[in-house]
Amino acid sequence: MSPASARRRASLADRRAKAVATEELASFFQGLSDPIRVDILEFLIDGPKTAGAIVAHIGRAQPTVSSHLMCLRFCGYVEARRDGRNVWYEIIDPRVRTLMRTGERYLRENAERIMACRVIASERER
Repeated sequence: MSPASARRRASLADRRAKAVATEELASFFQGLSDPIRVDILEFLIDGPKTAGAIVAHIGRAQPTVSSHLMCLRFCGYVEARRDGRNVWYEIIDPRVRTLMRTGERYLRENAERIMACRVIASERER
């Protein structure tokens, strides 16, 4: 294989790896893209809560809240532990708290621009 061919092949592999990493990062943020999931995380910032307390706080049907909690668990944002009849949920990585607080600070400065974004608005309507 010529050096030029090897560089092209390496470049293609680099682009594929970057595309995979970009898609994974987008999936990470997609886990945060639903208002119910964000509300659950905000509720858990101060510490663990029972599934019942989360359902009461969210004000939605238990199956709806459960599906969002399952998403948050699969994505690695929260963990669940059973204690008798209760299931407790908590944020498992302090960086999630940091990310939520960073997002809140960013939003205070940019809320008008974000809410005016037509792309985000069209995605919310779907």
